[in-house]
Amino acid sequence: MDLLLDVDVAVDSCARRQPWCDGVDLALAKCLAEGGRLWLYVGSMQTLNDRVRRELLGAQPPASKPLSDEQLAQQAKTLLQGFVADKQWLAALAGEGAVFDSPDPEHEQLLRALSRFTPGAIKLLTRDEALLEVHPEHCISPAAYCQQPVAQQGIGFVDLKTQQDALRPQLEQGIHRILHHGQYILGPEVTELEQRLAAYTGTQHCITAASGTDALLISLMALGIGPGDEVITTPFTFVATVEVIVLVGVTPVFVDIEPGTCNMDARLIEAKLSDNTKAIMPVSLYGQPADMDEINAIAARHGNLPVIEDAAQSFGAEYKGRKSGNLSTIGCTSFFPSKPLGGYGDGGAIFTNDEALAQACREIRVHGQSARYIHGRIGIGGRMDSLQCAVVLTNLERFDQDIAQRQAVAQRYHRLIAEKLEQSGTDQVVEKTGTGRLVDLLPWPAPDRTSVFAQYSLRVQERDAVQARLKAAGIPTAVHYPMPMNQQPAYTHFCCPECTPVAATIAEQIMSLPMHPHLTEVEQGCIVDTLVGV
Repeated sequence: MDLLLDVDVAVDSCARRQPWCDGVDLALAKCLAEGGRLWLYVGSMQTLNDRVRRELLGAQPPASKPLSDEQLAQQAKTLLQGFVADKQWLAALAGEGAVFDSPDPEHEQLLRALSRFTPGAIKLLTRDEALLEVHPEHCISPAAYCQQPVAQQGIGFVDLKTQQDALRPQLEQGIHRILHHGQYILGPEVTELEQRLAAYTGTQHCITAASGTDALLISLMALGIGPGDEVITTPFTFVATVEVIVLVGVTPVFVDIEPGTCNMDARLIEAKLSDNTKAIMPVSLYGQPADMDEINAIAARHGNLPVIEDAAQSFGAEYKGRKSGNLSTIGCTSFFPSKPLGGYGDGGAIFTNDEALAQACREIRVHGQSARYIHGRIGIGGRMDSLQCAVVLTNLERFDQDIAQRQAVAQRYHRLIAEKLEQSGTDQVVEKTGTGRLVDLLPWPAPDRTSVFAQYSLRVQERDAVQARLKAAGIPTAVHYPMPMNQQPAYTHFCCPECTPVAATIAEQIMSLPMHPHLTEVEQGCIVDTLVGV
């Protein structure tokens, strides 16, 4: 649970006001130790500053020389700077200002601010007896908070809260800037994000889209692929990959996957090509690019087929020194919140070095419009809004750091699993898959590429039992993906379900563990202990 600090308890701790400061400090330390956040309301800062100065003035020994106003101001500034260092700032919103009908406007503001949070997720820490009596569901005293049982901090599958805490000032500035300029669609943030993403990937053009799904759909439409055509793709992916192919009236042709990477097996592509093949759409799964040079070479040998990289999970990864998204004719990614580079809603982007394709994508995402009310193409409403672009721009600031932390977390998983199994004297884990052992690690990315580890996935026998054991210990898991696309009811008629045996086998065994940049070694140790069952 988080705590919003009333001015009085903030002054108690900051100015060491007796006899309350020690009790307040214990409550604040308890909150942080249990994974909570401490909030200070921006609208109360002048009051807090004034009261700290008043406490400093009153604490002077009677016989001493009175401090000057400048000295008091400097002492208060020093104390407050230290006090706020581990606190979060809660902005004062417009609806929290009209409180003058209240007998206590300052407390009314704080109570209104609490309504922004999920019920039960935060309380106002206060010593005010009237508040505690009238609003017991929203307020708690330091003594009562310290007496609460220790809250068990769960392990999150992803951790957007920590990321948001680190970037909250920039996030709020970006959102408020848009509220003021009012350009919610195709505003300056859209242009800025496209320019920065193009520079990041090294592509000439970036076109943002309303989602990763729309990015794929727009790409197919821009290439003129339609009814009667076929697109080679993988059955082991999220439905969006195949969904967009079918939506434009095209037949998906499934190629089985490599057992080690779960990406499309390039060696099997040529056997699936036909005169109707108009594109190849590999998926860079779990954060690692597919063997794009080999796929591109096959495409070139067969009439320069366009290759569309579905890089929804691999943005930021590299293949032979080149960024995912800039590995083929077109690259598409997603900014879904759980992605390594995510927003706080849907969003996506298209990357290409082809000027004509870029222009087609720009027009298609705005209903096929080339000029105001001139529609030369069939299009969709596929624009990414300015607010989502502002969020992604902010998260982009620490994206490379997040990638490095994800890679470190994945390395620790590999090391801890191997060490735990060695300590237990069992032989349940190997570097090659398909052995039938309890746990099979998917191999580390090939030397010519990197992974951003959108997920940390491995193969397990008796998956249901393993997941149940982890769940009982408070450890979430996920399955990406439990059924190949050519076994899904809506798509079975496009391909025999038995024609991709590797995908079928892995779908029965794959399991993803918690993965985010802020996962600690202690948390990972707990996960691995439970996973191995020792």
